Amino acid sequence: MTGTPAKLRGISDLREFFRTNETPIYFISPTAFNLLGIDRWVRNFHYVTYFDSFEGTHPNVFVPAEREPREFQSIEDICNYLLSHREVMSWVGSHGPDGKAVFVMFDEESEALATEAGLRVAHPPAALRHRIDSKIVTTRLGNEADVPSVPNVLGRAADYTELKKLAKEAGLGKDLVVQMPYGDSGKTTFFIKGKADWDKYSAKDPLHEHDLKVMRRINHRAVAVEAVLTRHGTLVGPLMNDITGHPELTPYRGGWAGNDYPATLTSAQKQRAREMTARLGDRLADEGYRGFFEVDYLVDLDTEDLYLGELNPRISGISSMTNVTAGAYADMPLFLFHLLEYLDVDYDVDIDEINERWSREAAVDVWSQIIVKETGERVELLTHAPKTGIYELAADGAVSFRRWGNDWHGIHRQSEAFYLRILAPGDYRYHGADLGALVTRGRLQTDDNRLEERCKQWIAGLRHQFAGTPIAPQEPPPVGPLAFKMA
Repeated sequence: MTGTPAKLRGISDLREFFRTNETPIYFISPTAFNLLGIDRWVRNFHYVTYFDSFEGTHPNVFVPAEREPREFQSIEDICNYLLSHREVMSWVGSHGPDGKAVFVMFDEESEALATEAGLRVAHPPAALRHRIDSKIVTTRLGNEADVPSVPNVLGRAADYTELKKLAKEAGLGKDLVVQMPYGDSGKTTFFIKGKADWDKYSAKDPLHEHDLKVMRRINHRAVAVEAVLTRHGTLVGPLMNDITGHPELTPYRGGWAGNDYPATLTSAQKQRAREMTARLGDRLADEGYRGFFEVDYLVDLDTEDLYLGELNPRISGISSMTNVTAGAYADMPLFLFHLLEYLDVDYDVDIDEINERWSREAAVDVWSQIIVKETGERVELLTHAPKTGIYELAADGAVSFRRWGNDWHGIHRQSEAFYLRILAPGDYRYHGADLGALVTRGRLQTDDNRLEERCKQWIAGLRHQFAGTPIAPQEPPPVGPLAFKMA
């Protein structure tokens, strides 16, 4: 960029750099949800999406006009469809050369398609991300970084008898949590107390074909944190609670359905979580990794011990929350530090100073988000769905549209929320489909992991605004593009 100094020093230089950025940067994903609002901070930042959440009103969101019906099986499939779409490629080309592509999920095909489009992927290689994403590999990396998991054993089990033997040798007891290496934890985590549970889950998933992580079941609270491994060290973002498994939001037991901030932890637990995250960053550096990653921790409510749950080497579902905290406004969003690792710029910041500042209680600003999934078994063609914008929750629990909005940054009251439409009229809703995402100020979950009453009112009020026509019994249920974890 013309006029950029030889080295950027400190936050003020970095903010100026992004406000005058000349490199086109494209977030390619089913929706703009994860990084919505980053375009407020970064000039030339664009969203390329499959779902038209804004109905053409967002100036930095591009959705191809022609979208063929496809049976997508993953977020990667959607990204690859967009990267090979002639409208997308023409639009990207109109913004000039040397653009960068960022994703939530991508694979080797995405990397090849991006190269063909003249884009450089601003992430570690897909192969490295895939290897680290394995729950088995994560457990081993955590052990090496002195970040322990819940007491566990890694191995294979052809049947329940072998599973019991594995658990007995490791002293895990009979109430077990079993995880497959890959997949949404809500769908690939199994709670097994006896042979009947093993048989039920094995009928749907080939547990005997995979390496398994077998854990003792604990009474826990889940918390999450994002971080960026930079050339100057690991910058740790805000800690927040997971909202998981509530049947009002998701049909999947243990399935992720949102977050609220700040995390319900003691000061000692918060400090330990931040230290453990920094150690994981150091260990990832040894693997050749750099940039954004997310960590889930499990707090044992009986012992107050803190355990590694998952490590996701990517932008995640909590990125939307990370970027609206007080620390982000005081300095700049965590994601921008990821971009610095993939832009041609030399910079110098004091990561320890920023970490200390972000760890202070004064940096707390209370936010919540929920992802609303279809929990019923019906399959319908939607005829009506709430549109994207700012909604109001009335004293009697009624939910109504108030005004248009690009994102959630302008929300000032707990009675307001930003709703991002995912499924629209003309789309199918089906078991497990993501309907939309809601972000608001204040807590939506109690300290003992129950949904607040106003959260239930938001959910009921939004669901009431959907209407659809059941498909005929002889019609095969469609395989929708978001019958899997969105973020």
